Amino acid sequence: MRFREGDLIEDLNGIIFDVKGLVHPPNRVVAFPRFIPSAVGDRRRGPVRYNKVYSLSARYEWLEKNSPQYLIHDEVFGDRICEVPINCIAHHYRPIDRLRKLHTCEQPDSLERDALELVSFLKKSARIAWNAFGISGSILAKLHKPTSDIDLIVYARDNCRGLHSVLKSLLSEEGSMVRPYREEKELRLLFDFRSKDTNMSFEDFVRIESRKVLQGKYCQHDYFIRCIKNWNEINESYGDIKYHNAGCARIRAKVTDTSEAIFTPCFYKIDDITVLDGDVAEPIAEIASFRGRFCEQAVEGEVVVAQGKLEEVRDKKGEEYFRLLLGNEPSDFMVLA
Repeated sequence: MRFREGDLIEDLNGIIFDVKGLVHPPNRVVAFPRFIPSAVGDRRRGPVRYNKVYSLSARYEWLEKNSPQYLIHDEVFGDRICEVPINCIAHHYRPIDRLRKLHTCEQPDSLERDALELVSFLKKSARIAWNAFGISGSILAKLHKPTSDIDLIVYARDNCRGLHSVLKSLLSEEGSMVRPYREEKELRLLFDFRSKDTNMSFEDFVRIESRKVLQGKYCQHDYFIRCIKNWNEINESYGDIKYHNAGCARIRAKVTDTSEAIFTPCFYKIDDITVLDGDVAEPIAEIASFRGRFCEQAVEGEVVVAQGKLEEVRDKKGEEYFRLLLGNEPSDFMVLA
């Protein structure tokens, strides 16, 4: 069994987790609770109601109180994270499987129909096969509401880059079926949601988010597209690289390579680094994040200010460097200098 970013898993107690990252320990899956059974939940699947947990801090808090057995200090990842044992998994939800079933569904609901139309439009525009797409999020778990977002997955490096290029053109066309976030009201709503888990000023938020390609509006729905590498494009296995917590820092740096910036996880190679606050380490080679909100955060040549967890990275060849990891704390950010 293989698990990757965008998948969902359900444990024996009916808790639904979203899978994080592409590398997992033997017999466990790195995943965090997303939909939790609750008598007062605002989502329903059959007779069971669910609440959706949004922020990472709220997920950790829920785990501490309700399922602390899933919180593991992982010596490879160098942190205390949520890892679900495979023998505790009752169901594995795959985005490709959900789209395949939805494609043959005779009576999709209004959101499912719009999601199918969006995939069909993107497939045709970018000339990508159906099996390179998947549907994630609440639609994958069949816990969506009519107002839910459309969360899509695109698999394989070339497909992702091709779609990104096509979307860049589509979003600039007048009357296109997809459009970017440009209206202040839309950006304000997005900011109000994101700022609960990632602090930054509204002005910084607008400068960055208004130019992103992998998110926008379709048929009044918010959509987000996550770019995921194929299995044969994932070069790291669990234990090949070890990560050590080296503190936290706020840095100023020039972005030199954004070839991995559209993928989840995303990476930005950096140079000309100045540590503005916190722990000092060198060389800091990159900024990384496992959260989709930090994709497309900068382009090559731009100078950024970023704050996050400082990690020492050691591979099996003995090479060492440091990176700044974003997304673990609400205080983490990356903005244009």
